[in-house]
Amino acid sequence: MTDAVAVKDAPEAPTKKRVSFNSLAVSELRNLTDDSVEVTFEVPADLVEDYDYIPGQYVALRATIDGQEVRRSYSICDVPRPGVIRVAIKKTFGGLFSTWANEELKVGDVIDVMNPQGAFTSKVHVTGLNNPEEVAAQGYKHIVAFAAGSGITPIMAIAQSFLAASEDNTLELVYANKGASDVMFAEELGDLKDRYPNRFAAHHVLSRENRINPLFTGRIDQEKLQTLLDKVLNASNVDEWFLCGPFDLVQLCRDTLSERGVDPSQVRYELFTTGEKPENNTGRLIVVDPGDEVYEISFHLDGLSGSIQSPVSAHETILNAALRSRPDVPYACAGGVCGTCRAKVTEGEFEMDENYALEPEEVEQGYVLTCQTRPKSSHISVDFDA
Repeated sequence: MTDAVAVKDAPEAPTKKRVSFNSLAVSELRNLTDDSVEVTFEVPADLVEDYDYIPGQYVALRATIDGQEVRRSYSICDVPRPGVIRVAIKKTFGGLFSTWANEELKVGDVIDVMNPQGAFTSKVHVTGLNNPEEVAAQGYKHIVAFAAGSGITPIMAIAQSFLAASEDNTLELVYANKGASDVMFAEELGDLKDRYPNRFAAHHVLSRENRINPLFTGRIDQEKLQTLLDKVLNASNVDEWFLCGPFDLVQLCRDTLSERGVDPSQVRYELFTTGEKPENNTGRLIVVDPGDEVYEISFHLDGLSGSIQSPVSAHETILNAALRSRPDVPYACAGGVCGTCRAKVTEGEFEMDENYALEPEEVEQGYVLTCQTRPKSSHISVDFDA
């Protein structure tokens, strides 16, 4: 947990699209492995602009399952194509949404899909990935990516776009899975190798299968990672690093790269879990009794202002409080990972428990993840539209 902080002046933070859901129909389902499926949504002509995206971004899906509203975020796995959004969903043990999507979702079903969000995108090529001429003018660029399991999903969109953008671009991938049958997008990765034999390399590490080279057998630990960086990857000339997977692997890679002197601004990372179970920040019932000491929480959303009282004793997040007044407050994971609930604190002091989604410059300017943020002053104001 961080110490209580107050808003301060800082450089301009990145902007994002206004968060909104639309009902989209499933147009295609394709099994990637025994426990993962690629879901394609049809985007109608009048919404195409709303669903334009940068490779590496995600969408949140919202459905009613067994009478319960469930939201989950999934990375977009394909290059930008007008009229189409594709995500990959891997079934996880006990996962309500992922199990439903793999076992019950059908072509023609309509569910709510949020417009693309997220900052797991290339800083160097944030414009250039959609502008090949600009990328070509920048010359040789080299990316290294580490992914595990379904962490390959955003990497597929990034890799395809990056390699197609310039004949000089190169990308190396280390992809960890339990076994060969768990490798998502196996055919597509093979196609990339065939198409770009001198510019794309994929190194598969299998934790529960023996491979000829012991380096590619077992979990990626500190020793194995150091060897990969020293003897397998071209680690001395990397423009950007992309890390996507469980917390332990991503943190190991981040720490190791930091120890090797890699500038943090060159390392992009995304988690599909923090290892912690997020608390239920979906508008749980809070009763304010007369005489309670309260925080006054004011918020701005979609051009409208509102406020609500939160008992100090409830230790309630800003997201939870706001949802009790406005059920349309944007959120998805409620675990500090996706960034959907991002807002800017314009007045007051706060503490933020976890942050795996905001850039340092955003935090410096006062942006927070409201699912992880609690007031520390009698009054606090946040702006979801900022």
